[in-house]
Amino acid sequence: MPQTVDFHVHLLNPLMRVDRLLPRLALRVLGRRMGLDPAALAADPYQAYISSLIRQVRESKHVDRIVLFGVDARVDATGRELHRDALVCAGNDDLLAVYRANPDIIIPFFSVNPLRPDALELIDRFSELGFAGAKFLQNYWGVDTRQERFLPYFEKLAHKGLPLIVHLGSEGCVRSDRTCEGIDMLAQPLAAGVTVVAAHMALSYRPLTIWKAFSRKEKNFSADYFRLLEMLVVHDNLYADLSSLLTPVRAGVLSHLAAQEQVHQRLLFATDYPVPFSLLFSPCGLPLATRASLDRIANPFDRYVAALLHFFPEGHPLYTNHRKVLDRGLPAHFAGSTSTSM
Repeated sequence: MPQTVDFHVHLLNPLMRVDRLLPRLALRVLGRRMGLDPAALAADPYQAYISSLIRQVRESKHVDRIVLFGVDARVDATGRELHRDALVCAGNDDLLAVYRANPDIIIPFFSVNPLRPDALELIDRFSELGFAGAKFLQNYWGVDTRQERFLPYFEKLAHKGLPLIVHLGSEGCVRSDRTCEGIDMLAQPLAAGVTVVAAHMALSYRPLTIWKAFSRKEKNFSADYFRLLEMLVVHDNLYADLSSLLTPVRAGVLSHLAAQEQVHQRLLFATDYPVPFSLLFSPCGLPLATRASLDRIANPFDRYVAALLHFFPEGHPLYTNHRKVLDRGLPAHFAGSTSTSM
């Protein structure tokens, strides 16, 4: 059975709170799907989250390391903070503490908003501290990566050999600028020579046409999804992760993606933890009995692997492609040690 690296895991805001009724109810219903204890989360949400995440990675049969990142705040061009989401905005120093306590299972990626006046200095600082790459949530920041003023940022990443994960497609957790969600966000970092990871296979859904997202028909898939498939063939420095592809609004694409063998060497295993998912209600195309059996797997990382094995079987490059991306950016004590035995 495969062992792999989860390329897309979120650290949450240390100040996160679940003192309102709706978040408490959501945690009770959804938290257990991701191995989270609702009572512990209510008492001390951040510590309960960290403890649960670390425990589940260590107990997983298939995932032995995770690429973990926070999300920087929204700022203006002077660096003045405009908004810090109470759930997703974890800082790089917060991540550094978790990484140092668990260096054998965490591969840290920093999140630095390129609008910060000292963004290039921050890249230097965090890369020297052992961070292996960068994560963009440019749609939350309102950052159009096509703008020339961001070129030095991408050139810095390319020079240091640091890969960049770029959010693509719909965003359901924070306020999002739709003009910054599209596949055009990849153009400048790719041209600058950055190794880019396109998150979520560029799949989008909209409230008025969300029914299309539950379909397995090609005509209902996002246009950017098909454009991404084309780009993966053309660009040697482009990869795509399968984060959130088991959620109902994205799972319909799995059979189609599994048939696109020309891009399989460019796909990365990823979950988007702690985004909850249930195979029981998934439109992925697997029989109900199979989905019910998969849904009983308690560890969410192993549940994700077990489901994807039906589309990308044992020995598939999906589970080892992370080696290509992390070769240069991986901290020295990880070099050559990313477990990928099949």
